[in-house]
Amino acid sequence: MTNIPINSFSHAEHQDPGDWKRYFSFSTDHKVIGIQYLVTSFIFFLVGGIFAMIIRGELITPEADLIDRTVYNAMFTMHGTVMLFLWTFPSLVGLANYIVPIMIGARDMAFPRLNAAAFWMVPVVGILMIASFFVPGGPSQSGWWAYPPVSTQNPTGNLITGQVLWLLAVAISGVSSIMGAVNFVTTIVKMRAPGMGYFRMPLMVWAVFSAQIIQLFGLPALTAGAVMLLFDITVGTSFFDATKGGDPVMFQHYFWFYSHPAVYVIILPIFGVFSEIFPVYSRKPLFGYKVVAISSMLIAVVSGIVWVHHLYVSGTPGWMRLFFMLTTMFVSVPTGIKVFAWVATIWGGKIRLNTPMLFALGGLIMFVFAGITGIMLSSVPVDVHVNNTYFVVGHFHYVLYGTVTMGMYAAIYHWFPKMTGRMFHDGWGKVHFWLAFIGTNLNFLPMHPLGLQGMLRRAASYAPDLIGWNIVASLGSFLLGMSTLPFIFNMLISWMQGEKAPDNPWLAIGLEWEISSPPPIENFEQIPVVISEPYGYGKSEPLTATSEHK
Repeated sequence: MTNIPINSFSHAEHQDPGDWKRYFSFSTDHKVIGIQYLVTSFIFFLVGGIFAMIIRGELITPEADLIDRTVYNAMFTMHGTVMLFLWTFPSLVGLANYIVPIMIGARDMAFPRLNAAAFWMVPVVGILMIASFFVPGGPSQSGWWAYPPVSTQNPTGNLITGQVLWLLAVAISGVSSIMGAVNFVTTIVKMRAPGMGYFRMPLMVWAVFSAQIIQLFGLPALTAGAVMLLFDITVGTSFFDATKGGDPVMFQHYFWFYSHPAVYVIILPIFGVFSEIFPVYSRKPLFGYKVVAISSMLIAVVSGIVWVHHLYVSGTPGWMRLFFMLTTMFVSVPTGIKVFAWVATIWGGKIRLNTPMLFALGGLIMFVFAGITGIMLSSVPVDVHVNNTYFVVGHFHYVLYGTVTMGMYAAIYHWFPKMTGRMFHDGWGKVHFWLAFIGTNLNFLPMHPLGLQGMLRRAASYAPDLIGWNIVASLGSFLLGMSTLPFIFNMLISWMQGEKAPDNPWLAIGLEWEISSPPPIENFEQIPVVISEPYGYGKSEPLTATSEHK
C-alpha cells in the first residue's frame, strides 16, 4: 500500500489567524473553542494570582495588618476556587479541545454545539463566583470545601447570599464539565481515524481519555452535593442539617469523592503533555508506550477509592483509615511507572533545552517532590499531625502550580506555533521559565517547614518565630507574579508579529504536525488512514496515512 504524506489531506480553506472576532462568537470549531478556553482561563488565572499576592502580602508580617480578617478569609477561598474552577480545569479542557481531534484524525468534536455551550458556561461561572466575593454572606468562613454547618449559616437573612452565588457557580461548572466529558469520551471512542486502534493513540489522547472518564463517574457527586447544599440554604431542606436529621459529614463524602480524583483529572493531561514533549526534545522514542498508556487507565480506576484519606480527622473508623491509606499509597505505582518511563526516555538522549522542554523538566522535578510529600500525607499518623496546616498547602501547590501550571506552560509553548502559525521568542520563554521555577520553589517550599511547626492555613496572623519562612514565601509569590509578564509579552507580540512557523518546527511526531500551521478549518479534507505504529511509541517509524478515507 502506497503511503501519501498527510499534507495532501489538508483542507484548502484556512481561517485567518488575525481574525480575532471569531473568538467572541458562538463558534462550533473545536480550535476556536480551545483558544477561547485558554484565553478566558488565563484571565481568571491572573485574577487568582492577584488574590494570592495580596494573601502573601498579609502574611509577610505576623500581625494581621493589611486587610480585614473577614476579607482575608473570603480572598483565601476565592483564590482557591478561581484557580481550580476557572483556571486549571478550563485551561486543560481548552488544550485538549484544540489538539485531541487533530491527534486522532477527526475534523471536530463529536458534539460541536454541546462543546460551544460547555465553554460559554465558563464566563457565567466566573461572573457568579467573583460576584460572591462582593455580595454579603459570601464564602469567607466556609472555605472552598463549603462544609456544613458553617456554609448553611445565613446571618444576613437574605435569600441571595454570596454563599448561594458561589454554590450556584460550582454547580454550573460541574454541568459544563460533565458535558465536556461526554463529548471527549465520545469523540475518542467513535471518531478516531481508520487504523488508529487504542494502542496507536498518542499518549496525550490516552491521558485526556482517562481524565474524562473520571469526570463522568466522579463529578456528578460534587455537582449533586452542591445542589443539595444549595437547597438546604435556600428552601430549607435538611440533607446536611444535623438538627433536622441530616448528616453534615455526608457532604464531605460527596465533596471528596470527586475532589480528590479531580487532582488526577487535572494532572493526567499534564502527564500526557510530558509524554509528548520528552521524546521530541530528547530525540528518542518514548520508553514503554503501552505500559504508560495502561497506567493512565489504572490511575483512573484507583482514583475512585482514595477520597476518605481527606476525612481521617472526621471520625472515620480505624479499618476505613487503613484501607484508604493503602489505596492512596497504591496510586504511586502507576505514577511511578510514568516517571520511570520519562526518565528512561530522557536518559542518553540528544536533549534540546528549548522553552517547552525546560518547563516540562521543571514540572517533572516538582512533581517528584510533590509525590514524595503526597505519600507522606497518605499515612494516617502524618496526615492527622499536619492536617489543616501549611504542609498540606505546600504539597497541594507543588501539584497544582509546580506540576500542572508548569506543564500547561510547556504545552502552550510546544503547540503555540501550531495554534497561531507564528514562532515565539525562545529567549523570553527561558526568562519566563527561570523566574517561574525559582519563584515556585521560593513560594511553596517554605510552607512545608511552616506546616511541620504547626502554622495553620487560612490564618491571617501567626507566631512571630515563623516570620523568616513566611518572608521567603511571600517574596517567592511576588517573583512568581512577575514571571507572568514576559509570558504575556511574548505571547502577544509573537502572535501578532512573530516569525511565520513551519508546519513542524520541532520535528515532532503525530498527525497535528503533518498539517499546516495554523490548521485548516476542518483539519483534514480527507480523513487519513493510519497504517503504522506511532513514532516514538512503538516501532521507530513515522506516523503515516494512505489515500483511503471514510
